[in-house]
Amino acid sequence: MNSANKKKVLLAPLDPVHDIGLKMIHRAIREAGHTAVLLSPDLPVEEVIRAIMEEKADTVLLSRTLGYGVAELLAKFVDLLDAAGLREKVKVGIGGMAIRSELAAELGFDAGFGPGTTIEEALAFVEGREYNPEANKVRKEKVDLTAGYSYKFKHAGIAVLLDKITSQIMTWCEDKSSPGVIRAQLRDEYWDKEEWLKGTGNKGFYDKYPEYCGDVAKAYYLEGKIHPKTRLLTPEESEAYNRYVQRTKKRMVLNKIQHTRKLPIVFNQYGTGCPILDTGHIKVSEAWGADGVVHFDPSWGARTEGFLEGFVAHAEDGTVITPENMYRLSQARERSTLWQVRAHRGLNTPETVVLAAKLGADLTKINIAYGSLGAGTDPARMTIDGFHAIKYAAKYKLPFDIVTNEELTGVPAYKAFSGMLIVAALALKLGARPILQPLFCYCPECMISGSMEDNYIDFNSTKVFALRQILDAPIWPGAPIGFLTQTEDRVQSSVSTSLHAMLACSLQVEAISIASADEAYAGGPISVPAKIDTLRGVEEAFRFLGQDDIRPSERANQWAQEMVEGIKRVLTKVAERDDFVQTLYEGLLGSKEEGAYPGRAGKGTVIIK
Repeated sequence: MNSANKKKVLLAPLDPVHDIGLKMIHRAIREAGHTAVLLSPDLPVEEVIRAIMEEKADTVLLSRTLGYGVAELLAKFVDLLDAAGLREKVKVGIGGMAIRSELAAELGFDAGFGPGTTIEEALAFVEGREYNPEANKVRKEKVDLTAGYSYKFKHAGIAVLLDKITSQIMTWCEDKSSPGVIRAQLRDEYWDKEEWLKGTGNKGFYDKYPEYCGDVAKAYYLEGKIHPKTRLLTPEESEAYNRYVQRTKKRMVLNKIQHTRKLPIVFNQYGTGCPILDTGHIKVSEAWGADGVVHFDPSWGARTEGFLEGFVAHAEDGTVITPENMYRLSQARERSTLWQVRAHRGLNTPETVVLAAKLGADLTKINIAYGSLGAGTDPARMTIDGFHAIKYAAKYKLPFDIVTNEELTGVPAYKAFSGMLIVAALALKLGARPILQPLFCYCPECMISGSMEDNYIDFNSTKVFALRQILDAPIWPGAPIGFLTQTEDRVQSSVSTSLHAMLACSLQVEAISIASADEAYAGGPISVPAKIDTLRGVEEAFRFLGQDDIRPSERANQWAQEMVEGIKRVLTKVAERDDFVQTLYEGLLGSKEEGAYPGRAGKGTVIIK
């Protein structure tokens, strides 16, 4: 800085205490290259005037946090400054909790800084330049969670087993198909988004699609009947929705939830059943710092062959997947917001991937083992549908997480991870980019064994340590983190989620999925205040942790070794059985005694070509 631009600034706190803000500004002024003199707190204004004269200051910053008598005190200061012949020579600003710019101007100050003032704003005043709040706005970019990973197996023995198992799966799938696979092929080949937006074309798709749908979707296309638990939103509701989205996007101010780290990326789930409410949840999530959102679809959709059309609300859990619902949700988000559409269970898995990709999704979710054992889909049907879903994920370059929520039914983590790794290895053979998703939860197997009685740190860390011994791949704990630790107490629920977020941050994972404080307990409607509870809690947890870490005990490493051995034993049995689908029915990846039941949705629908 040249001497002509260098300022001499005198800072004076007019309170006996509460001068931290002024001290922070003092440091910033000095770091910017100016000369700054900070007076002692609570000096009489006469002494402050005398100091201005002695220091030959060209700028004065006062602070007065306490509100009582503030107007009288500041008016006296300006009068004395004027009487000393300094008012025209010195630029004077005043800041504090009771200060507003209108009050400062009325009393004769050049600027007033109230609550929310940034240090940059005060520095701009000192330097005589216009303060540009736009320069301080948070700007976010989408993050590729899979960047930088080699996807190479680190455990040679497990890699050999996975190669054998996935080769068998690919051979099994060669001569098979399903109604879901055929619909996905139709959606892939004949459904064009631009034509759909024009309201014309795609005739080839709609001529063939109903033939491969179940009764609910077929009745919609052939008879105009809509599912009794769904409702088409009215034109008035649609117009109101458009106005809401336009207004909200215009005033959107993004927040960064991480503190000094870049990771983990934070995803928040929505799924009210109504796309209008879902959009509100997306905008709230963005405003309070979420980096991505997860589309939660309803259970009946998972058990229904085929998708409906239209702008549709659903009376129960989750918002139904229709092209219009998904298009509107995609368009409502900010450009930087990652959008995941789940396709990990049910009878629409491959078509969900295709439709989501065509409508702009960034990520999806697929797991054949969980979809078969913990989410109600017949193993044979889930295998052929999951196989093609992965192929479409590769084609459309959609990374996907492999969720392991079968742990929640009681399946031990090493068995759930065996299924996850099979799907990951299959994905790599098919050219896709999988993301490993261990649960961060109070594991049912640990409730029985007692291994989490002391803390939730060691066993959740064990999962990350074990997976990192096997495969160099991104890790995204979910879903949501803290599952089965939260209660219907919103405070407890938010705190528990935040603590698990701190652990995930310490373990340097790529992403986490969090739920709102009420959603985590799954005990009722998902409210916006509860969503903000959790987001604010996680933000504060990241602030508390900074660059420091939660450190698990040595038990985590010991358990990780045992978990890797357990995974190897399971994969050995699956490889020896040489029939992946049968291992799902027979319980090698989770038995009925452990709480895993092969699903029935889609049973008998696999087509031999």
